[in-house]
Amino acid sequence: MESFESVCDYLKAAQPVNPVLCHRPHTAARSARWFLQNFPGDVLYAVKANPAPLILDTLYEAGIRHFDVASLFELELVKGFAGARHYCMNPVKHPDHIRRMYFDYGVRDFALDCMDELEKIFAACGYADDLSLHVRITVDNSTSCVPLDAKFGAHPDEAAELLVAARTRAAALGVSFHVGSQAMNPMAYASAISRVNSLIRDTGVIIDSLDVGGGFPAAYPGMQPRPLDEYFHVISEAFNSTLTSETCRLMCEPGRALVAESASMLLNVTLRKREWLYLNDGAYGSLFDAAHLDFPYPVRAIRDGQEIAGDYDTEFGLYGPTCDSIDAIKRPLSLPAGMREGDYLEIGQLGAYADSMRTNFNGFGERDEIVVMDEPMLSLFNQPLQTGLRLSVSAAYSDEQTRD
Repeated sequence: MESFESVCDYLKAAQPVNPVLCHRPHTAARSARWFLQNFPGDVLYAVKANPAPLILDTLYEAGIRHFDVASLFELELVKGFAGARHYCMNPVKHPDHIRRMYFDYGVRDFALDCMDELEKIFAACGYADDLSLHVRITVDNSTSCVPLDAKFGAHPDEAAELLVAARTRAAALGVSFHVGSQAMNPMAYASAISRVNSLIRDTGVIIDSLDVGGGFPAAYPGMQPRPLDEYFHVISEAFNSTLTSETCRLMCEPGRALVAESASMLLNVTLRKREWLYLNDGAYGSLFDAAHLDFPYPVRAIRDGQEIAGDYDTEFGLYGPTCDSIDAIKRPLSLPAGMREGDYLEIGQLGAYADSMRTNFNGFGERDEIVVMDEPMLSLFNQPLQTGLRLSVSAAYSDEQTRD
């Protein structure tokens, strides 16, 4: 894979026809080192966010040794990392996949959120006595940009029975939750940990691990989250107030926050029609989240290897390359007024999910790849983060206990 100092340097040497995935592995390494240095527990990388071998190798070299794999395909990508531990934190799995993960790959960590899944895991693993089971419970997702509580998670009226049942089968027992993707309020984690503590108190079950899931946010235009060390401070204070913190292992599963900065997409304008730009990628490709979740992304316009001069004061709609009319971006994009066919757009913060969500619909799935060494357009990690926090979660934690 060729390497360039910047996207503009690349465009001075080439005029690509395909979309171009511009990797910035140095940003993934920086993010990984920051998480490992600051999170008060084990950091599991959620492979789904960006399964590119270059990025996986970078994260491993930076020190990541725990990987959340939802499928055999993802497990294959990281199986060769020496000393790594693999976790299947997908709460619903095919029994054959469980069996193969256990017997062929040595996976011992499995998530579940119902009795039927518990029985399935136990049977598929040959009634093994060395399983680490992680009971996922549902928690409030209202402060996240992408709620994830409808599909997975044991509800309060069933979580207690499930936790007790899992304790009898597990060599190690954990509780996990997910506050939703791009969680904008650190206190969501305190509230969720309080719910776990209430569950422990009500059942009398001692757990060996607590997985606070993912949801750690990245920076996007108009979506500037609190510094990540505030999230870690809230989690640490809430965790230390639980009944089992002295004997319990703390875990997290970042995806977006580790790799959002690690890629941008370079797209070509194939036609301008009034205030609409037709691009060589769109809703069925790397702009899936922009089209379907209305996510905003940083963008710059480039012509002849240089950023186009002028104000970004004209709103354009975007269409992708397919024959489908829903291949469109809902949120208008502010760009220079003189945009024309042949110009390029670099769209940033696409290291999380953009490439893994793309399809080959209408035959437009092909894209090129390069490595660039410059900094991303937005970052949470190339600026000093706040330290010496005075934020306290004790009052909110006590209130949540009372409500439970």
